[in-house]
Amino acid sequence: MSYRVAVRALCEFTAKAGDLDLRFTPSPTAQQGIAGHRTVAARRHAQYQAELSLEGQFGALTVRGRADGYDPVANVLEEVKTFRGEFTAIPANHRQLHWAQARVYGWLLCQSLQLAQVDLALVYFDIVSEKETRLQETWSATALQQFFEQQCGLFLAWAEQEMAHRQARDDAARTLAFPHQHFRTGQRALAEAVYKTASTGRCLMAQAPTGIGKTIGTLFPLLKAMPGQQLDKLLFLTAKTPGRKLALDAAQVLYPPGQPMPLRVLELVARDKACEYPENACNGDACPLARGFYDRLPAARMAAVARSPLDQQTLRSVALAHEVCPYYLSQEMARWADVVIADYNYYFDFTALLYGLGQANQWRLATLVDEAHNLVERARQMYSASLDQQTLNTVRYSAPAPLDKPFKRLNREWNALHKEQVGPYQVHSHLPGKWLAALSLCITAIGDYLNDHPQGLSGNLQAFYFEALQFNRVAELFDGHFLFDISLREDGKRRLSQLNLRNIVPAGFIGPRLASAQSNVLFSATLSPQTYYANLLGLPADTVWMDVESPFQAEQLKVQVVSQISTRFVHRQASLGPIVELIARQFEQRPGNYLAFFSSFDYLQQVAGLLAERYPQVTQWAQARRMDESARQGFLEQFTLSSQGVGFAVLGGAFGEGIDLPGARLIGAFVATLGLAQLNPVNEQIKQRMAALFGAGYDYTYLYPGVQKVVQAAGRVIRTQSDEGTLFLIDDRFAEPKVQQLLPRWWRLG
Repeated sequence: MSYRVAVRALCEFTAKAGDLDLRFTPSPTAQQGIAGHRTVAARRHAQYQAELSLEGQFGALTVRGRADGYDPVANVLEEVKTFRGEFTAIPANHRQLHWAQARVYGWLLCQSLQLAQVDLALVYFDIVSEKETRLQETWSATALQQFFEQQCGLFLAWAEQEMAHRQARDDAARTLAFPHQHFRTGQRALAEAVYKTASTGRCLMAQAPTGIGKTIGTLFPLLKAMPGQQLDKLLFLTAKTPGRKLALDAAQVLYPPGQPMPLRVLELVARDKACEYPENACNGDACPLARGFYDRLPAARMAAVARSPLDQQTLRSVALAHEVCPYYLSQEMARWADVVIADYNYYFDFTALLYGLGQANQWRLATLVDEAHNLVERARQMYSASLDQQTLNTVRYSAPAPLDKPFKRLNREWNALHKEQVGPYQVHSHLPGKWLAALSLCITAIGDYLNDHPQGLSGNLQAFYFEALQFNRVAELFDGHFLFDISLREDGKRRLSQLNLRNIVPAGFIGPRLASAQSNVLFSATLSPQTYYANLLGLPADTVWMDVESPFQAEQLKVQVVSQISTRFVHRQASLGPIVELIARQFEQRPGNYLAFFSSFDYLQQVAGLLAERYPQVTQWAQARRMDESARQGFLEQFTLSSQGVGFAVLGGAFGEGIDLPGARLIGAFVATLGLAQLNPVNEQIKQRMAALFGAGYDYTYLYPGVQKVVQAAGRVIRTQSDEGTLFLIDDRFAEPKVQQLLPRWWRLG
């Protein structure tokens, strides 16, 4: 068995030393880096060989990579690094890493061409001035071979451990048994479809009702498929924290405790949740866990691979025991885990860690996209940007003197942009060239300032800089799948505006990410209609669709359509009394715990207030605006096996999906809304665009997302095959055939 490793990955493992240092360095974007490499290559003569593929062996190690360029006339191998700012600001430990890469490539070249010696050059290319700074050394093939073998020797013990682990993992996967005596209804069909999808390298959309055990039903067959498909990693991608917990629990069920776990499972969490010193900057001068990080990383890494699952708490304990940053240890462990459980953004965002590592290391990946109905809205957010003129004013009035001129110019162009705008909201078909040029100059000026004053990256200036970078990045991608709009507001005598770049069809970004994986499974209780999700997410034409049979009987859930009440905004006042009477009557007939969902906090509070006034004996508790995690947990803890009351919540909010209240903890729900998005100028523009693109403006903008929220909320009631409950769908539109077609097949409407 051989072990493949990229030159860059090898050197990052063996040659990184010193502090973790995330002080501002105005590094180029990926596009600027590529352009810089091309510029350097274009300056060389015709015999120059750019992007030279090289490969070599050391025992069981296969080391390969692509050297930036080789000049056969001068016998010089070049390693090109793009940067911006001061050359002297490049840290010494970075340069050490760059030299290591150049020397490994140097030996691979000498071996390939049978050279006795070669000149190695580090070429640092400033993307602003386009000036090259060159460091050059002459090396004999013998010395380079020694260096290469030394690096490989340092890595080999780890590689042998990894190969042994891979073998043990694959052997265990082949003999892995389903952890329960029987599959639930629909679960076996789902598992078989997932296995087939992985085996054929396809994409699967699986609409599977709540309660069939989707997490186990998808994770188990993919683990079984790993050896046969030679999968390197399995990515379990989820929208919310509860999804991560379910996946961790499933891994524990599949591989019970008490015996060594042959599967490395890693949970990735957001930086702000993992940081031990949030008030400190990420560098060795400010944070003790950044100081000497790379010196202590090998021991921490060795300790971490012996622990599985590496959930947030376990990884934190390993990190602190070795005095390294938990967040950046988790980033390192993403390279060595078999199953990575993470938020969508770790794979789909512009700068997604898992996608980047997968591409760099040519991993064979399989993805499981949990609660995939959330991916449309989350992806739209990832690829959108906005900038507010009020924020600019706040920043520019307190900005350092060197930024005064570019800020004033940007503000001037901003004022000119909305000068002629008549109404408060306007959509534009083209991006404003002059304003974007001013923004670009502003970004460069801030970057140059922060290069000279790294401590200046804080507060409002930092926030504006990152927002401006995001806006600029999105602007480069602007096409018919985006809306560009300006929202105007009067501030005394001044006009101020907010500029928005809204991605409304993320297919162009999500599709390629999915295509780069070996197989993909998108699953949720609500993935209807198929074409809606396929179109917006850019799924391939041969995507397999399945609607998994429900394990529940119609008798378990009494569904009542209350069509005599309208919850439209114009009828809201008139609906309050009838809804209160309905809740009170049901509570009297069958006391227990209920959830009541409304379209807004205002609506919720009006109904809750009237219920308290008329029926003070009915216990109630309500979702509040901006609840943190502990407050949300407190809300859920009201639902006990012995309690009786009504919990009020907003449809589509924290309690509309992803919560589990089985048995007597929840026996019914009232859904007093169709879940339609707010009628406003933005949504109306999206409707127009959806009509133009897909011929279904209203359905794509309002109806499908709305009904999906209703079904998700209703799914909280029946969680197990022994549960029984009642569901009230309150609105006259629930009686329409078009709406009823979107509801689960197993429901029997009354």
